[in-house]
Amino acid sequence: MKQLKNNTPKNLAPGLTGYYAHGTNMTLGLVEIKKGSDLPQHQHPHEQITYILEGQLDMTIDGKLCPLTAGMYYVIPSNVWHGAVAVTDCKVIDVFNPVREDYR
Repeated sequence: MKQLKNNTPKNLAPGLTGYYAHGTNMTLGLVEIKKGSDLPQHQHPHEQITYILEGQLDMTIDGKLCPLTAGMYYVIPSNVWHGAVAVTDCKVIDVFNPVREDYR
C-alpha cells in the first residue's frame, strides 16, 4: 500500500501541486491548491472528475462558472475547456481516463 503524498510532486501551475498514481487505464491525483492560485483555461483528451476535499474552487467549465466546495464534484468531458481559481486553500482529488502520461 502506498500514499499519494509519498509520490514525487508535480508543479502544475504556480500554487498548484499534484501527487499522482497511475493504473492501466486511469490516473488518480491529490492536488493541493493555494488560495488565489489560477489554473488557466485548458483542454485535454482525458475525461476528468474533480472532487473537492477541502476549500472552495471556482471552476469555469465550457464557459460556465461552477463554484465547488467540499463534498462537491464535477465530471469534465474530454476536450472541454476548463480552468479554476482557488477562493481558499483547497485539496482536490482528480481522476483522469485514459492515463495522464504527461503526469508520470
